[in-house]
Amino acid sequence: MLAATSKERTLGTVEHTAGGAILMDGKLVRDELIVQLAEQVAADGSPEVTLATVLVGDDKPSRVYVGSKRKKAVEAGLQSRHVELGADATQAEVQAAVAELAADDSVHGILVQLPLPDGLDAEAVLNLIPPEKDVDGLTERSMGRLVRGKPGHVPCTPLGVMRLLERYEIPTSGKKAVVIGRSTLVGLPQVLLLGRKGADATVTLAHSRTADLVSVCREADILVAAVGMARLITPDHVKPGAAVLDVGISRTEAGIVGDVDFDTVQEVAGAITPMPGGTGPMTIACLMQNTYAAYKMLNG
Repeated sequence: MLAATSKERTLGTVEHTAGGAILMDGKLVRDELIVQLAEQVAADGSPEVTLATVLVGDDKPSRVYVGSKRKKAVEAGLQSRHVELGADATQAEVQAAVAELAADDSVHGILVQLPLPDGLDAEAVLNLIPPEKDVDGLTERSMGRLVRGKPGHVPCTPLGVMRLLERYEIPTSGKKAVVIGRSTLVGLPQVLLLGRKGADATVTLAHSRTADLVSVCREADILVAAVGMARLITPDHVKPGAAVLDVGISRTEAGIVGDVDFDTVQEVAGAITPMPGGTGPMTIACLMQNTYAAYKMLNG
């Protein structure tokens, strides 16, 4: 089991689940990071740093996500610019809007909210974003920079996972990590982040077709579930005392659930993220950090 006493000394009061696992509270850490960023922006003279969001269509969850990102940008001392296009927007109209932001020197970060409406080519839109302004870290150029270890923006969700591990002092060096899910949005960059110098974990990439997934997962000191299969991870998958981070989202009749069966897994894990309220809020915090990093990158 993870030593709660040392974390209480370092972090102050640490909340635990009913089963005794450390609760890695993404909302709490997000708000801490936003405050820290606001203080940094103020200390740097409050430069005008602008995050532009692009919303196409009328998808309600997307609208909520964008609204939350814009609110947190303001709290962090950043400027928020919003471009909204209807569900009937053409490919040319969406690309023209993004191209205009890409050429605007007053815009430092561009976020195109996905998914786009059916019939639109998201890759063609994302490819218009310069890597310096790709604060979501989603373009092929940003991924290439991550693979090559070059300066650039890391995808926000896997970066948020790393921030949670740092905040709760979950050791990674020399530890075994298993990442379930091989998407370019989370799984693949997560493997790179956990395995690169400084983190130094030994990482296994698993997925829904991995043979004997239970045995593979039970080897992990750190288990990141990002496959999008509701409650896939049960106590059988979890090594006692392991840190379990839930990235998957599934919408069910009972509401939003993650890849991890939280109620049962928290009885076995040493640390665990809730769903919702775990890795999701961290994505927004890292988006703000990336936006300020973009400003500095663009201004030398």
